[in-house]
Amino acid sequence: MVQYTEIGDVPAEEIERLRALYEPLAVSVRDLIDATIRTEVDADTVAAVKADIDAATARLRAKQCDGPFGVRYTSGGESMAWGNPVIGIRNPMAPPLTIQRDAEGKVFTDFHLGAAYEGPPGHVHGGVSALVLDHILGEVAATASPRFTGTITLRYLRPTRLGQLHAEARITRTDGIKAYAAGHLADDEGITVEAEGVFIQPKWARG
Repeated sequence: MVQYTEIGDVPAEEIERLRALYEPLAVSVRDLIDATIRTEVDADTVAAVKADIDAATARLRAKQCDGPFGVRYTSGGESMAWGNPVIGIRNPMAPPLTIQRDAEGKVFTDFHLGAAYEGPPGHVHGGVSALVLDHILGEVAATASPRFTGTITLRYLRPTRLGQLHAEARITRTDGIKAYAAGHLADDEGITVEAEGVFIQPKWARG
């Protein structure tokens, strides 16, 4: 079930306070993930760090929401998809992407993927490429109305290097409840993955 939560009339100042509270925590855990993958410290250090992490996890679990974070909306319409694995500022798994739009309606983002996203040595896992492209095509498809992925087709041109990356998407056409989008992922040598998708407006969002 899609989970949306109305959190009421929350002032912008409170949203920024919450962002300033939780985003640095996710950044620290994101750094921890990278360090966990790449560390070569001795066994005693690993055991001590594990104990520290377990203790910190218990402290955070002292009070938590039931189930996933969902997508939370203020009464003013501001979206807080903070648990999202692509853009979520509270999700250490997320790069996270910062989505931008140009005057022509194109959606794009520049971001960095490191060790946590590796598939072939030194390159991005193909499933991570698919995750990013599914999200960014979905962002542009949902510009005017909510739309969810119906189908998505990927064409892998070559491996994508870890590091600084660029992704973009645009609407190619609309047909009633359907929007058709296309986009690509690129590294510093050019386009690595191309994508096309059909995104469908859910029944609850149709007028």
